[in-house]
Amino acid sequence: MNLPGHAFTTTDWASQTPTVHTGATGEAIWRTQQIGETRIRLVDYSPGYLADHWCSRGHVLFVLEGSLDTELDDGRLVTLQAGQSYQVGTDMEAHRSSTSTGARLFVVD
Repeated sequence: MNLPGHAFTTTDWASQTPTVHTGATGEAIWRTQQIGETRIRLVDYSPGYLADHWCSRGHVLFVLEGSLDTELDDGRLVTLQAGQSYQVGTDMEAHRSSTSTGARLFVVD
């Protein structure tokens, strides 16, 4: 991973200011650290969350808690449980997330 000019640091995620992003249903609460062009987030999806858009940005996404459904633009549906991840490159398969139960994620993109 290329984090140019960035020395070793630690992050106290509880002290990061949350921002609320409304989905088609439910909401996502992001705690974000930006390092150059790299965005690092702790994300909480409410139960019943459905993203309001299809995303083509590359991500490494790790499910810390709950269950996450990811729909791909080719019709596939992937369900991840706590302890599982997905990786997708920019401009590869467009995807959107949802969860019936709620989920906590760690995302690097």
